[in-house]
Amino acid sequence: MVSALYQISKNTFRESLREPIFLILLLSTLSLIGFFPTFALFVFREQVKLVVDSAMATALLFGWITAVLCASHAIAREINTGTALLLLAKPVKRPVFILAKILGILGALTVFWFLTAVATLMSVRVAKDQFRIEYYSFACFFLALALSCGYGGLRNYLKRVPFPMEAILGMVVILPLTAFATYWIPAGEKGALLPYSWEIVPALILIWYAILAMGTLATALSTRLDWVANLVVCSVVFVVGLMSDYLIGRHADGNPVLTFLYAIIPNWQLFWMADALAAKKVIPWEYVLLGGVYISLFVGAFLLLAVAMFHNREVGKQSLT
Repeated sequence: MVSALYQISKNTFRESLREPIFLILLLSTLSLIGFFPTFALFVFREQVKLVVDSAMATALLFGWITAVLCASHAIAREINTGTALLLLAKPVKRPVFILAKILGILGALTVFWFLTAVATLMSVRVAKDQFRIEYYSFACFFLALALSCGYGGLRNYLKRVPFPMEAILGMVVILPLTAFATYWIPAGEKGALLPYSWEIVPALILIWYAILAMGTLATALSTRLDWVANLVVCSVVFVVGLMSDYLIGRHADGNPVLTFLYAIIPNWQLFWMADALAAKKVIPWEYVLLGGVYISLFVGAFLLLAVAMFHNREVGKQSLT
């Protein structure tokens, strides 16, 4: 069982990275985050807040869309085409199959989040000076993206391996190395070194939690819905979760139905720390740990939901239980 779990999750991870839409969404997200410092001149002493808010919102939104598309590719398409039948015809239990798919998708989403987190740190550093953009770091960031795509193209030409996956794996190595190298480029007043804003790391980790939860929910829904319906349902959960305090929470006292709804709907606002960062507050690691426990409960619940929804799902032309 462990071997099947590992192999299916590894293949799902690789298939997710091989999808061209994954690379397109990732490059779009990184490019937007990289360009946010150019808008710093349009605000007064709020350039860091602008970049942090915009980068976190972009990572969360595009991460959610990527989660839905990855889940639809890994689950819904394989079910509709009968590809999943080949695995289920072997001694692979349905819970193992769906768990492995979820682990593979969450691994791909973690790669997506990691690259956006590194890009956010670099982008905030570029925008620290209100009246001067650090163009060397700015250029190095986009050069790293170009080198990663060049590496993927070269590997595709020489080894016939998928270009999207090789380009993404190239970014995993090249982008952090670029962030380390650009730190030593003098950028501040009198040529001083500008440090990275490590205080935003806890906020970025909380964004990662939200992306993982949405990825698990999207995978569960993909066992029954196509990608359009999945996107619609996830959109509703996302919007309602963002406003759950206003829509449900303030009316939940004394109402068991609303209390239950408030408990089962993920409160995404708990993972949005942009306001705390704007107020120069330190996000304690204890809060990050509690956020991990909170989101683990939802991931576990969505996993059970996925197993239940997939239990009697017709796969291809047959129904295997």
